[in-house]
Amino acid sequence: MVNVGVIGVGSLGFHHARILAGMDGVRMVGVHDTDAARLGQVGRELGLDTFDRVEPLLAAADAVVVAVPTVSHEAVAVRAAEHGVNMLIEKPIAPSLDAADRIVAAAAGSDVLVQIGHVERFNSALRAAEPYLDEPLFVECHRLAPFGPRGTDVAVVLDLMIHDLDLLLSLIDRPVTHIAAAGVPVLTTRPDIANARLEFEGGGVANLTASRVSQERVRKFRFFQRSGYISLDLAAGRGEFLRLRPGLSFEPGEPIPADRLEEIVERVTLVGDDAEPLKVELDSFVRAVAGEAAVAVDGAAGRRALAVALEIVERIEEHVAATHTARA
Repeated sequence: MVNVGVIGVGSLGFHHARILAGMDGVRMVGVHDTDAARLGQVGRELGLDTFDRVEPLLAAADAVVVAVPTVSHEAVAVRAAEHGVNMLIEKPIAPSLDAADRIVAAAAGSDVLVQIGHVERFNSALRAAEPYLDEPLFVECHRLAPFGPRGTDVAVVLDLMIHDLDLLLSLIDRPVTHIAAAGVPVLTTRPDIANARLEFEGGGVANLTASRVSQERVRKFRFFQRSGYISLDLAAGRGEFLRLRPGLSFEPGEPIPADRLEEIVERVTLVGDDAEPLKVELDSFVRAVAGEAAVAVDGAAGRRALAVALEIVERIEEHVAATHTARA
């Protein structure tokens, strides 16, 4: 049994605690939050022990989920490392690269595991598509959501787009050579909608849009590669892969007869399982702590996604400043 606790039981932390409480191989030590009323509510609802101080929870745990606001990640993670406690830190790993480096160093110094909560790595649609992904040349991502108070302590790039950045960097394992970005604050003082274009060594290109001021929720990925076209709806957990039927080929520039598309193009339906991505993520973390598997998204991967996200934020700030100067 792995003894696990959750630090921070807001909206996302609650679901971590809910899932962990029902997992095989896990003994839930309890939960901690600085909001006493919220802590008591979650403890009663889930039937879990509550800790008004973090140290007693750390003393009793083999591993913890760190689901506090991003600005507090470093303080909590370093304390966990000092207690020799493994940790899953919600994304982004930290608000700055220096803080991320200190977290990774503290974990390494105490020989504890760090996994970063990039939950989309465990999306069932993506897992169904993995056998068909083959060095995408162009990727398009849209992640849109209605406005809500959670996550507004950071720009939409660190709140939402970073999910897609992590996926891109894991699927296109080449250096980013150029970034262009634009964004606009709408309901907060930080950018609430953003677009970024990334160019990778070797010619790959990705175009990402993230918004937290939209009327509907959208989480879609499109991959264009030499072997075909993959369209994924991450929210629905499904997609499709379109490719030339085996044995067919066309010379560059040769037109494909429109009246024969059904004969020429094969549609492969991509359907994920019904597993909850957060549960799959937590299961991977628990297995890593138990020594049964490697960490799925380590601190280095979390830092890499953060580095690109922060550069996008910098490009957005430059764009906003240039826009203001032009208008003046």
